[in-house]
Amino acid sequence: MQLRLNALWGRCKANRSAFTLVILLTLALGILLGTIISGGVRGQEKRSSDAAPLSVPSPRQLSNQFTQVAKSLEPAVVNINTESTLKPTARRRGQSPGDDQDNPFGDFFDRFFGNPDNAGPIRERSLGSGVIVDSKGYIVTNRHVVEKADRIRVRLQDDPPGVQHDAKVIGTDQETDLAVIKVEVDHALPVAKFGNSEGMQVGDWVLAVGSPFGLQATVTAGIVSAKGRNIVPNRAFQSFIQTDAAINPGNSGGPLVNLEGDVIGINTAILTDTNAYAGVGFALPSNTVVQVYNQLTGPEHRVQRGSIGIEFNAEENPAISRVYGVQSGITVSSVVAGSPADRAGLKVGDTIIAVEGKPIKNGDELVSEIANRKPGSKVNIDYVRGGRKEQTAVTVADRAKLFASRLGEDEEGGGESAPRQSRLGITVRPLTPEVADRLNTPSGKGVVVQDVKPGSFADDVGLTRGDVILEINKQPVNSEDDFDRIQSGLKSGQDVVFLVRQRGVGRNTGTIFLAGTLP
Repeated sequence: MQLRLNALWGRCKANRSAFTLVILLTLALGILLGTIISGGVRGQEKRSSDAAPLSVPSPRQLSNQFTQVAKSLEPAVVNINTESTLKPTARRRGQSPGDDQDNPFGDFFDRFFGNPDNAGPIRERSLGSGVIVDSKGYIVTNRHVVEKADRIRVRLQDDPPGVQHDAKVIGTDQETDLAVIKVEVDHALPVAKFGNSEGMQVGDWVLAVGSPFGLQATVTAGIVSAKGRNIVPNRAFQSFIQTDAAINPGNSGGPLVNLEGDVIGINTAILTDTNAYAGVGFALPSNTVVQVYNQLTGPEHRVQRGSIGIEFNAEENPAISRVYGVQSGITVSSVVAGSPADRAGLKVGDTIIAVEGKPIKNGDELVSEIANRKPGSKVNIDYVRGGRKEQTAVTVADRAKLFASRLGEDEEGGGESAPRQSRLGITVRPLTPEVADRLNTPSGKGVVVQDVKPGSFADDVGLTRGDVILEINKQPVNSEDDFDRIQSGLKSGQDVVFLVRQRGVGRNTGTIFLAGTLP
């Protein structure tokens, strides 16, 4: 037995190399077979999916036209900040120390200079937008953005934070709620190009650009929802483009533009119950804006519109035509006494059917035909009276003067006028003997400051209500005429020095200088 085991062990030792080789070959074959089988399974898994790979398109393929319009227009859109002084409210009894009731001159100035409520002014600030239309600094905006503002400041797109430019009003138009203002800069400004609003159709894409809630350079997109919207009763010159591009407080005065980058409207109003965007906004058409702008920047800085002095129903009613026996035209409902229409013989019930031979189909056409004619020119009116066609020549009048009371104006610009405010920002009154005695000032010397416009040059140098101006640049100021003559000769960039006896300063305490450089 032992001999057999020894023999077997000897044979194993003799064939150990071969045995080792067999084992290694077996392991290698197992690994190879496993790899082939695993690869086959994975291949089957891959072949079982038919999903196509996704890819990201170039950004230039997405809304690139909006981007280009926004980039080209934004530099011409400005932010407008205004400051206004509201009518003061009456002060209550028990005020804290420091107000006018502690000033021995308070009652005196209230009685003489018109502050019966003994209250200080209330300052109000508001925001709006505008669009630069001339590289010299002319800007179109809404009248309601700048009206009654004591100070108007404009921030340009490229200005650093905090930099603003004072602007002056060139002209305003109540009928269209448009205004033109101007900033003085030492370089040419980027401008927006106006398009033809008549070319816009309902459904066309538009962008609104402005400063809603003070957020400068905000762009919103929408479409033209409707045209020819009349949202203000009895306003013949406010026919709006309606849009669903978001318009909010602060957007007023900013442009509505088409996808060519042309301004086709000035954003003016929104229809909402919350004072914020509700999907309905209105822009004044660019064709109207251009007409108004050209007149506001003209020699008279106001818009002249023709009128013959008649009124008619804004809404067409077929019953009127049937009763008065006409097929088309505008039936007169009122004739202003002494107006051109009255002098030409037109009467209530007459139906105007043509102007200079051009047929009139509705009220907008009649208003357009007459309003665009120069006051003083003559126009032939065809009308129907009692079923018979007649004609008369009418001399066109200035609509603002003809309807002065309705427009809140008068023919010459007002009744008893308030004291004129100078370019210095103050109004003055003569120093009467009684006022001079109360102020401890020699009689016949100086003028007293009645009012100081906030933010003006006079306000900046420290003049206040009740100060007595004795001299300006060493020239005695002893009357309103002296003051007007001296201040009218002052120029921008010139140093101005006031010799002033301040309110409440006694006769023997001397005077002070207040000075600055006129902007």
